[in-house]
Amino acid sequence: MRSILSVRSLLFALVLLAISAASSAQIGFGVSIRIAPPELPVYEQPICPADGYIWTPGYWSYGDNDYFWVPGAWVMAPEVGYLWTPGYWGWGDNAYFFHEGYWGTQVGFYGGISYGFGYFGNGYQGGRWDNGHFFYNQSVSHVNVSINRNVYNTRVEETTVNHVSFNGGTGGVQVRATAQQESFANEKHIAPVAAQTERVQTARANPELRASANHGKPPVAAENVAARPNNETARPTAEAARPATETARPETEAARPAAETARPAPVVHAKDIPPAEHVAAPNTGNAKQDQKYQQQQQKLQTQQAKERQTLQTKQEQDHQRLPQKPANEAKQQPLEQKHQQQTQQLAQKHTQQQQQLQQRQQPASHATAPKPEEKGKPGA
Repeated sequence: MRSILSVRSLLFALVLLAISAASSAQIGFGVSIRIAPPELPVYEQPICPADGYIWTPGYWSYGDNDYFWVPGAWVMAPEVGYLWTPGYWGWGDNAYFFHEGYWGTQVGFYGGISYGFGYFGNGYQGGRWDNGHFFYNQSVSHVNVSINRNVYNTRVEETTVNHVSFNGGTGGVQVRATAQQESFANEKHIAPVAAQTERVQTARANPELRASANHGKPPVAAENVAARPNNETARPTAEAARPATETARPETEAARPAAETARPAPVVHAKDIPPAEHVAAPNTGNAKQDQKYQQQQQKLQTQQAKERQTLQTKQEQDHQRLPQKPANEAKQQPLEQKHQQQTQQLAQKHTQQQQQLQQRQQPASHATAPKPEEKGKPGA
């Protein structure tokens, strides 16, 4: 009897190990790893691209038997009034479990991890919502007042000064959730938006972001994400909440909201290129043909993500070689022009590739459809 139980226990352990190894990059609660994640790297926060974007800090995810770094990024909040609670690794049952992050009206427990930039282990001090608009705390958030006018300045003392990336266990942050934070966990939540999940997949496909390759120092620790959530069409209702004093702005400023919605974010660096749009799954009626076409689309998206990452790494290295001092402003301008040209060429190339692929797939996908002229042929 004992031998039978031992065999069952061994099989159960093997199944858990297989599930862990085959788990997706966007790890949810319940996936366990026996090796602790690396320390959090030190990096600079990129400038906030526009109003309504919330900082989502970088973190170590796990996939393909290795940790990989998911760069921090500014992400448009899915709804007005929602804040981001970062995910975190926690020790329990002799393994490290990842607790997925989420959007909610309150910032919940994230393991007491000090991710920086307003996330110092408890709550978020990088900004706050007020009358339907997000106000940024300049003391911990990198904002440009010519872009983000809703700002304030409140100094925050960082209570935890370390780079530990997990809670509990040996060497981990020894903090437990408060009763209030536990109550936040029972409130309405929104899962990570498409821009965030796509960022995880892109990071997983980049070998340079793997811990075994960068030894805990990823070459790209933060990036800009200009993508907006799918329900962005619901956001304009917040504009109605603007105070009456907004009408006192100059005439040129009053016309700004309409111009901003029609003007795409400036594409200067590879990190500014918006993620590729989701392509609908082929539906030709031929299962094998549809599978072939979908594989071609996935292959192209993976290739393009790798090219964007390669160019971004090269541009980051250019900036590192050029000292960031006012005296070098004359050298910075030509470099930025060069980067903008590189980025626009890559974006144009990727657009053309996607269009060509769709054109190659389109004729075959409609081959079985009746010809328009046959429907309207005289005497039919």
